[in-house]
Amino acid sequence: MRNMVILFIVSLLSSLVCSDAVGGSAAPVVLVADTRNLNGIAAWCANIYNESRLWFAVLAVFAVPAVGGILGMLADLAMSRAGIGWKPGESSKH
Repeated sequence: MRNMVILFIVSLLSSLVCSDAVGGSAAPVVLVADTRNLNGIAAWCANIYNESRLWFAVLAVFAVPAVGGILGMLADLAMSRAGIGWKPGESSKH
């Protein structure tokens, strides 16, 4: 715990020193996705990211588990067809 506090203080002090080294206030950084060469779903996702970080976060919160569930079901289907599937009620105990 003591090391974590020391690390936090050192990182805080170093960020203050580095910010003074820039020489005045810097312009804020704007993060946008380049949509010039995108089309389809990639362009749609990039446009949502550019327009609203909140809606992009909501989309990610729902899309990531949904894609994970779909991939899990596909893997389960492939494993059961290969004969290495697991069925509820079966136990690996001998």
